[in-house]
Amino acid sequence: MRVLMFGRGVIATVYGWALERAGHDVEFYVRPGRAAAYGGAVDLDLFDLRRRRVRGERVVRRWPVRFREELTPDHDFDLVVLSVPHHRLTAAADFLAPRLGNATALVFGNTWAEPATAVGSLPADRVAWGFPQAGGGFGADGVLRGMLLRSVVFGTFGTPPTERERAVREAFRTAGFRLREEPDFRGWLWLHFAADAGLHSQGLRVGSLAGLIGARHDLREAHLAVRELLPLVAARGVDLRRHRAGVLPYRAPAWLTATALAWLLDHVPPVRANFAAHADPAAEEPRVICRDALAEARRLGVPVPRLAAAEPEFALDG
Repeated sequence: MRVLMFGRGVIATVYGWALERAGHDVEFYVRPGRAAAYGGAVDLDLFDLRRRRVRGERVVRRWPVRFREELTPDHDFDLVVLSVPHHRLTAAADFLAPRLGNATALVFGNTWAEPATAVGSLPADRVAWGFPQAGGGFGADGVLRGMLLRSVVFGTFGTPPTERERAVREAFRTAGFRLREEPDFRGWLWLHFAADAGLHSQGLRVGSLAGLIGARHDLREAHLAVRELLPLVAARGVDLRRHRAGVLPYRAPAWLTATALAWLLDHVPPVRANFAAHADPAAEEPRVICRDALAEARRLGVPVPRLAAAEPEFALDG
């Protein structure tokens, strides 16, 4: 399959590498001038858990990549992977729509708006929805450090997967991923977004997610912040009973969940590497996630005291 990764962010790079290793033909679309700035390779330091599920296989290598700075509708890509921050998704979809050609667009990341609205400029029958199970960050030295889990989440909005959607799933399956299906994908996306907002709100209070390593009290506060956001997800029309497995950890005693996560951060290198890679105190995306979750809570009149208390840490200039 000919695959175009939209941008060269962490998720695009990690999954682009995994798909190319499985025999797919992978390129990256970047803005004009970026190809020269990025150079012809990416330095990777990843924990790949597709085969070794707990500690993973450590991958340290320089990976040659191909960039393109122009995208015309007559391209021959089969799949375009659109993994961008949620607040940039609509603009990216608007840009891609007249350039999609005959490809399928895989929306692969956080969404807080109504999904169909967020990518409304793309033809609905050419869009697949998924969510990565990987994370990390580029360090000051340019090295991408993080982890890649075994599973990838896919979902629909009440209908069976189409032929295009099944082809996308097959591409990831042949790359060694276990596929996980979420029938209420809209609800799953919003629940995940709320969990991110709660976690990032406490991370920002201590500087970044990296600051949560070894900080059991702060991990407990992050857990409680997520718990306070569950009623917001319900207020948006999500039946939390359909997401019992995702909600259960936040219903558990905070001390227990914080202790379990602290143990993972101390003893499981891939988990620690993922958090440690999120060390940039000036990163924009965590702030925007918290800002947009808080704005929605205020709009719906749902109290979220811990997120509100962290507002000075994620307020954006202007």
